[in-house]
Amino acid sequence: MATKWRDIRRTFPPEVEERIRRDVEAAAGVMTLCKLREARDFTQVSLARILQVNQGAVSRLEKRTDIYVSTLRSYIQAMGGQLQVKAIFPEGEVQIEQFESMAESEDSLVTTHP
Repeated sequence: MATKWRDIRRTFPPEVEERIRRDVEAAAGVMTLCKLREARDFTQVSLARILQVNQGAVSRLEKRTDIYVSTLRSYIQAMGGQLQVKAIFPEGEVQIEQFESMAESEDSLVTTHP
């Protein structure tokens, strides 16, 4: 019989747990959409249900290298997150607000026109 990872981790001393936590936190900074979904404990089916699409659509979305900002925003929001778009330059970062105002406009359209 297979042993679950969470059962194995319960046997680790606190310093090992802390190292794992730091490693996971560092790795969480860069993820594919598929890995992000898995880290948030969603299946393609459960996420598809929230997005009101089929599982195949989620699978195709996760494999794409070019995606609409609105589609990515919906995907992230379905998992409880919020999408931010930043431009990173040598002298600093700038958050692009254009996409946030688009999201607010879309939200108001949805709430005012059932």
